[in-house]
Amino acid sequence: MTRRHLTRSAAISAILAALAGCATQTQAPAPQTPTATAPAAAKPRHVPGTPALPAPVVQQPLEVARAAFVRETAAQYGIDPAYIESVLARAEIRDSIIAAMSKPAEAKPWRDYRPIFITQSRIDGGRAFLAEHRDELARAEATYGVPAEVIVSIIGVETNYGRNTGSYPVLDALYTLAFAYPRSGDPAKLDRENRREAFFRGELAQLFALGKETGLDITTLKGSYAGAMGWGQFMPSSYREFAVDGNGDGKRDLFNNLDDVFASIANYFVKKGGWERGGPVTVRANAAANAQPIEPESLDPLYTMDDLATRGFRPLTPVSPAGEHATVVMLDGTSGPEYWFGFRNFYAITRYNISKHYAMAVYQLSQAIAGRGDADVATASDGQPSA
Repeated sequence: MTRRHLTRSAAISAILAALAGCATQTQAPAPQTPTATAPAAAKPRHVPGTPALPAPVVQQPLEVARAAFVRETAAQYGIDPAYIESVLARAEIRDSIIAAMSKPAEAKPWRDYRPIFITQSRIDGGRAFLAEHRDELARAEATYGVPAEVIVSIIGVETNYGRNTGSYPVLDALYTLAFAYPRSGDPAKLDRENRREAFFRGELAQLFALGKETGLDITTLKGSYAGAMGWGQFMPSSYREFAVDGNGDGKRDLFNNLDDVFASIANYFVKKGGWERGGPVTVRANAAANAQPIEPESLDPLYTMDDLATRGFRPLTPVSPAGEHATVVMLDGTSGPEYWFGFRNFYAITRYNISKHYAMAVYQLSQAIAGRGDADVATASDGQPSA
């Protein structure tokens, strides 16, 4: 699944759930200029005696918004504005990107989402991949404390072990989402739409900065419909911030160097997600008949085991150490609701992609690859979402 890491604040979580795969989401900055891609709507007529309607947002034409982007990116990253213009002149707005962003797989219920990734072919592929790269993965695990099977599972979920790293030009993906994603016209959604545009314009600017720092030709890069790249599907900002040189050759190559890929995924978990070496990820929980529902706004592990027991939730297997903090994760399973405890390391996986479904799929696939976990797998062919 290619949608990566985007730094996920609660305000834009729902918007960016499909990204990521993607390792790679960053806090969307407040818009610097009014944003838009369509002419302003006519001002609604106010009927006396009724509440005044919010004024519609004044939307800029594409050429105006793009010119502001060029000025700001050139100033922020010290890049020749003429070069930025020449690159943007090659970008294309693609309807297929808009369509893909509008239907993220994470919106599916767990009973439909799980079979996309927990398949025998993907488990077998993960075991073969782990065996082939055992030494490199062992080095990353020793350095960062992230188990090899979890690193492999991320690559399995994101790109099916490198078989599907994305076919969209990254430039086109970010350009389309930054300047051409449709507006709803609903004033209640204005803030979210502004944040979405600001996020992708920020990632497009980061792409130019990445090219300057690494020498990558950003016009040739291919990735997901959300602009995520490489074996681990990093967004440009996460590439810049979390990619590391895993083999000491002086480069950070997430397209061709698996030492760099493994180390960068593990580094992301530690630096962004707070991964705890040797800590639990998740365990199945039992909910008493009178359990007090927990619907957290985030998946932060805020509750002690005693807190959760008081609320009617208990683990089905022992938790070690007993002082661990967790939250309750409820999933729509094939036989009804499933309850799980999500610990710090579960939360760390959601920093790669904010969806609880994504994090659980990564965990369960990792356990199956390692020879642990249940054997309830889908028998159909892998349903890898289009990259």
